[in-house]
Amino acid sequence: MVVAVSGLRQHISIAPDQLLFAGERLVVVDDDPDIRETVCEYLSAMGFAVEGAGSSSELFAIMDRCEVALVLLDIGLPDRDGRSVLKEVVERTPDAAVVMLTGVADLKVAMECIREGADDFLSKPATCNEIQFVVRRTLEKRRLVFENRRYQEDLENAHFRINVLHHLSIKMNTAYLSTVEVDEILQAILVGITAREGLGFNRAFLAMLSGGGRELAGHLAIGPACHEEAGRIWSETEARQLGFLDMVQALRKTCRDDTPANRIVRRIRVPVEDAGNILIKSLNERRSIKVLRENGSRPVCVDRRHRPGGGFNGEERRSADRAEEPMPVPDELIEILGCDSFVVVPLFSPRQSFGVIIVDNCVTNAPITDGMINAVELFASQASLAIEHSHLYMEMNRKIKQLEELTRELDRSRDLLITSDRYTALGQMAAQLVHAIRNPVASIGGVARILARKVDDADLLKYLNVITKEARRIEMTMNDLFDFVETDNLNVERVVLSSLLRKTVILVQQSMEKNGVRLEFDVSDGIQVNGDPERLRQMFLHLFRNAVEAMSDGGVLTVRAEAAGGEVRVAVDDTGIGMKNGHIEHAADPFFTTKTYGTGMGLSLVSKIAEAHGGGFSFRSKPEGGMVATVSLPLAARDVAAAAP
Repeated sequence: MVVAVSGLRQHISIAPDQLLFAGERLVVVDDDPDIRETVCEYLSAMGFAVEGAGSSSELFAIMDRCEVALVLLDIGLPDRDGRSVLKEVVERTPDAAVVMLTGVADLKVAMECIREGADDFLSKPATCNEIQFVVRRTLEKRRLVFENRRYQEDLENAHFRINVLHHLSIKMNTAYLSTVEVDEILQAILVGITAREGLGFNRAFLAMLSGGGRELAGHLAIGPACHEEAGRIWSETEARQLGFLDMVQALRKTCRDDTPANRIVRRIRVPVEDAGNILIKSLNERRSIKVLRENGSRPVCVDRRHRPGGGFNGEERRSADRAEEPMPVPDELIEILGCDSFVVVPLFSPRQSFGVIIVDNCVTNAPITDGMINAVELFASQASLAIEHSHLYMEMNRKIKQLEELTRELDRSRDLLITSDRYTALGQMAAQLVHAIRNPVASIGGVARILARKVDDADLLKYLNVITKEARRIEMTMNDLFDFVETDNLNVERVVLSSLLRKTVILVQQSMEKNGVRLEFDVSDGIQVNGDPERLRQMFLHLFRNAVEAMSDGGVLTVRAEAAGGEVRVAVDDTGIGMKNGHIEHAADPFFTTKTYGTGMGLSLVSKIAEAHGGGFSFRSKPEGGMVATVSLPLAARDVAAAAP
């Protein structure tokens, strides 16, 4: 090899630091020490860090202890064939460039070396200009490969971020967000911040306002363990062509609440009154805060110059530097995070603040640039939108429930007013009817009975009996009207329910025997209620009479009582003909009647008496036939205590 060493620096046209990365060096491998030392001196004169090796073992020893950017490899070595060494170099260090040195200008050998991984070749002898040209061209090509790789990674990372934001936007635009769904989105955002394909931060913590906005408390976190798991899941997700949110759901199953990052975030609790705390400052001032250690000093300082939306311009930045001194960070926060360099980014909407996201690189200690902070703010804005969306949705649900309850209350009030008006009109009409009709009807009935005793003619007697019977029915209707008007006047006393019901059943005993109705009675003797005995007897008499009348061909009348929850429910069950569904909803209306259920005032009276005692009344048809009428009444104080579960 011919090498002219004199005047070497005049051949240098590009600085080594523009061709190599920090700590990298070149290695000249040749068994001829004169050639090896001459080339090493030449490359050193060019400004490169260079070492020489006389064999393959010396080469690999150098590669084990330092980063190698380029190897000038002689094809003929004493211990191994240079082509086999080339293959091992390529396998061990794919990013290292290799220039083969051959003693013979054989194009076939050169092409085979390039196919096996060599970047270029030189035929011996070679001049300084040839060495300079090949080394520079090879390193420039290698640098371009790295730049292209970095650009490709940046494009892929940008695609990842866009993909994340796209999925989140679809999620927020196609569904109302419950609390669980918001947590999924927030965790997805933290994954995007920490994923290698995303922003690549080591950890991300989310703290939210809680306790009615009185405290900033840790909520979610993604740390190195979940970060690595997310990378694995993301690769599987891409292979299966699933969505980003599918990955997050898988991550929620594998990264439990007991991870180190989640244990850390649960320790973050700051009252909003602590306005000097940097977390609260970021929240209140709605600006990102960058925390770092300056010049290795112990005090941790705060760079508050960065604002969401691109920061200050030059003049504003200089003004901020003059106006704002670095602010110490609470030791407690440093102790919780175990890191003294991080960024706090606020979450907020025009209406309110929500919390903060804290990101750091506690593992790699990689610097955090303003561009990275801008990217975090982009993710934070999506988190803020999701939280605002959820708050609006929950607030809308609360308003809807309030409106629904108000509507129901208005309907109840309207029904009460209508019922009150109807009862008032009915009361006035009943009072007038009772006053105007009772005495004439009583006179007609009385005269008919007197004439019936004095007449022997069978035909006349038959007509007089009809007059007497119908007059009695009119008198009963008048009594029902009078009772309906007067039910508000109660004489309340303690009543043994079983005794009252037995005495009332006796009043329909004759009708039961006539219709072939059997009685089943299941009422405990210990049940007592507070009420007007006469009104209660009147109420149950109507129910018993209606039930017996419905069983004209025989049946079973069942009376049972059950005490629970401070009230007793008395059920009157018959096996009669029942009632058509269209009649049930009107059966308790005044003057509504069917052939079976009497004058039309009975069930209205029952309902009014039950309500006057603080209870209620309901009835239903049974599928197998018959009706069940149920009256609920409050228990007396002693029985309430006994019936309590």
